[in-house]
Amino acid sequence: MRNSRTFLLVHGSWHGGWAWEGVIRRLLAKGYSAHAPTLAGHGPGLMHLGMTHQKCVVSVITYIQQQGLENLILVGHSFGGSVVQKVAEQVPSRIARIVFLDALVLEDNECILDILPAEFAALVKQLAEESPDNTMLIPWEIWRDHLMQDAPESVARSVWEQLSPEPNQVNLDKLDLKRYYSLAIPKSFIYCRQDKAMGPGYFHPGMSSRLGTFKLLEMDGSHEVMFTRPQELADKLIEASSD
Repeated sequence: MRNSRTFLLVHGSWHGGWAWEGVIRRLLAKGYSAHAPTLAGHGPGLMHLGMTHQKCVVSVITYIQQQGLENLILVGHSFGGSVVQKVAEQVPSRIARIVFLDALVLEDNECILDILPAEFAALVKQLAEESPDNTMLIPWEIWRDHLMQDAPESVARSVWEQLSPEPNQVNLDKLDLKRYYSLAIPKSFIYCRQDKAMGPGYFHPGMSSRLGTFKLLEMDGSHEVMFTRPQELADKLIEASSD
């Protein structure tokens, strides 16, 4: 039996829609519809110069409109949290709930670099400045030890090798979020207990506390649970989507 609600899964930095494949298979098996578009400027061999946060947002809104999607559970992972905030502003009538998966939650007139830990923000800036096209890719050692430390090294490396450089301008754009913070769309936050990406307490309660009233769920796993625990994550997303 097909469930009436549809999941729209928005990936984080360096990823593409492909990151959700394992989760989508499990959601489909449980009778849900699920979509995972790739953000503009994300993917191998793309032109990154001129890419902005707004272009990422527009690419998701265009996908929603072209697919005729309604009654959405809008999910944002990591950087994707900032994208779903802006998407919600544009098509609020199509969204039943927003789910933040260890995601960045910006306040009005902030950019991504404003809220990253100072050491990580400095690394992002350095790597982008050293690149020929203002992009940055997470170094293998940080990925292995802090983002996907709960996977066998061979698995972690195979995923890391699929990542694409992130257009850094998306981290610099200040976001006007006044409209977002006026919306009454229900929100959930999924906290991964072994997430070491940004340090203790960063995602919860650090980011989650910015949501106001929200439904909190917890699960085991690292920052990259869509690869390491896809079945558990699918179950948590379903739980997070309920009223």
